[in-house]
Amino acid sequence: MDAGTDDVLDAVGPRLRALRRERGITLAHLSAATGVSESTLSRLEGGQRRAALELLLPLARIYDVPLDDLVGAPRTGDPRIHLKPVRRFGMVFVPLSRRPGGTQAFKMIIPRRPAPLEPTPQTHEGHEWLYVLSGQLRLLVGERDLTLSPGEAAEFDTSLPHWLGSADGGAVELLVLFGLQGVRAHVRGD
Repeated sequence: MDAGTDDVLDAVGPRLRALRRERGITLAHLSAATGVSESTLSRLEGGQRRAALELLLPLARIYDVPLDDLVGAPRTGDPRIHLKPVRRFGMVFVPLSRRPGGTQAFKMIIPRRPAPLEPTPQTHEGHEWLYVLSGQLRLLVGERDLTLSPGEAAEFDTSLPHWLGSADGGAVELLVLFGLQGVRAHVRGD
């Protein structure tokens, strides 16, 4: 197999685990619904077992997604990105990239609220860059509490407790790049 195929197959397990967790499904429930053993599902998600059609078809049915989405198959022919917004944590994330693994790009929309939310900082592996398109973004990173206006950008390690929200209760739109741990931005000037 070529390196591109190996990269696609290596990304299937983490994609399946993320989808299962996003849907709030346990391995036991998924096993009962698909007829695939918990141990096989665990090995598939952990990358110790390669994805096979007989394993992916029942998962696609349970998750109600096209098989191409489970494996991150590259689209052919049409160069347009078909945006499928995802709602999480009361916000809308519009994926702008489809490449499995590596840096992912999103447009993030924080809706208008009558009162700003109480911050609930989170941590996870990775590195994040953001650029405010409109609105006033409140960004908490570690002990820092910042307000970013349109045209401002930030970069931070997501292992630090962080939170994003509206600074004034108004809607906020931003571009977000999320990368794996250790990936840093490379800025060049001409």
